[in-house]
Amino acid sequence: MTGPTDGESGSGGGPEMTEVRANISVSLDGFVAGPNDSRENPLGDGGERLHEWIYDLASWREVHGLEGGETGRADETFAESIENVGAVVMGRRMFDNGEGPWGDDPFEGHWGEDPPFGVPVFVLTHHERAPLDLGETTFTFVTDGLEVALERATGAADGADVSIAGGARTIQQCVEAGVLDELEVHIAPVLLGDGIRLFERSAHAGTELERTRVVESSDVTHLRFRVGHSSA
Repeated sequence: MTGPTDGESGSGGGPEMTEVRANISVSLDGFVAGPNDSRENPLGDGGERLHEWIYDLASWREVHGLEGGETGRADETFAESIENVGAVVMGRRMFDNGEGPWGDDPFEGHWGEDPPFGVPVFVLTHHERAPLDLGETTFTFVTDGLEVALERATGAADGADVSIAGGARTIQQCVEAGVLDELEVHIAPVLLGDGIRLFERSAHAGTELERTRVVESSDVTHLRFRVGHSSA
């Protein structure tokens, strides 16, 4: 938890605590994207297969301005993952698969003119850039590191939770820093063989995960964990 906010809880029991949460789709062999990812191929070769379970869900379609869609356990799980989110933190590569200076005509992200977030988004980067307003979403580019990005996101969330949207390295940083409260992985029955792994560094060896829920749906298995760190 990032600490209490100034707002009072709905029950009148004192200040609310903002939770830092991440949820991400992953292959059975541990990859969140395939090889050869780029701005034109943001999920890498074969990476779109990790997300096929989500595109027909009613809750996903709703946040993208679409009607209809499937309901059921997967839909309920996705809807819960976006509930009570007041701000988002993501890495530069999640935003545009890029590195280095932004250039004279910087890319405006993968989500078009009306991104589905609808809350402030804080993008970790080493290169300064003016805030970007698209639809109901404002992207703020933070060059001072994860701690500052989380502080700003927590303030913007105003008592709601902060979602870590990815990519893998940003989630890894949150785990290493001991600031991630909840991790939900959606395991697709897919083998990619290569690409970007969710976890591959020895720095995560001291992390304690408490499984709090398992949900099985037709195309994916959802695992939710509380995240802590051992003192070892």
